[in-house]
Parts: sequence; C-alpha cells; structure tokens
Amino acid sequence: MNFVKMEVGMKPIKMIGIVMLVVALGIVIIQNRAPVQTHFLLITIEMPHILLLLLTAGAGFTLGVVVVLWGTPRPKIWRRGQE
Repeated sequence: MNFVKMEVGMKPIKMIGIVMLVVALGIVIIQNRAPVQTHFLLITIEMPHILLLLLTAGAGFTLGVVVVLWGTPRPKIWRRGQE
C-alpha cells in the first residue's frame, strides 16, 4: 500500500489567525465610531473613539520600547589587566 504523506504547514493556521484578527479589528472599529471629547491640559479635542484607542495604544507601545531600550544594560568591554 502506498500512503501519501500530507504535510500541513502553518499557512492555513496563519491565514485563519489573520482573518480572525481582521474581523475582530473590524468589529472594534464599527463599535467605536462615536465621537468622544478628550481633555488634555487646557485643550478639549473631539475625535472618534477608535482614534483615541489607537493613539493610546501607540503611546503605550512607544513608551514600552523606550523603557526597554533605555533600561537594557550595555555589555562591559573587558580589557587586558582588568578583572
């Protein structure tokens, strides 16, 4: 008997994951279209709720990257005679 070896790669799983993320993002965008007022210092800004969510997430991501980059110790350079 000849058995055909079928190799299933990660492509179908990745595609399902991507489709699920796109659908979830679409739902979030549809549900958060209403305008909200945001107060920052002395300024009041009216923007869609989804924009506020994206700006907040982007600011958090940027702050996280900065903390990791500034908090990472640099390797010491050892020279002859130092111990």
